[in-house]
Amino acid sequence: MFMKKIRVVIERGKDGYGAYAENLKKVYGMGDTVADVKKSVFECIDIVKSFDEKNIPAALKGEYEIVWKFDVESLLEYYKGIFNQTGIARLTGINEKQLNHYASGLKKPRPAQVKKIENALHKLGSDLLAIEL
Repeated sequence: MFMKKIRVVIERGKDGYGAYAENLKKVYGMGDTVADVKKSVFECIDIVKSFDEKNIPAALKGEYEIVWKFDVESLLEYYKGIFNQTGIARLTGINEKQLNHYASGLKKPRPAQVKKIENALHKLGSDLLAIEL
């Protein structure tokens, strides 16, 4: 049996971060930081799970996994203290100036560019997991 996945989209707004489950109604969150938003989502899930049995979505019954999704602007903003545009440009092959436009919200990346960024970050994560010190 496979574990259900709840896909939660995190987006940056002018007053902080917000989140919603794209494949499950009733699950939302908000906060000043991504950590606050995640905490808020978990609190919301706890509230929804306290409903009458018939009002609890099937996805929240049994085991499930939360997949956190970012839009590119929010991801670049959230990780700017860890990754700079030069490093992300090197990983992705996307022009640094273009990445700055994505980070500022001036331009939205095409789906192919989004996938390129995602794949490069997943490869980096995989490479890091293979390291032993």
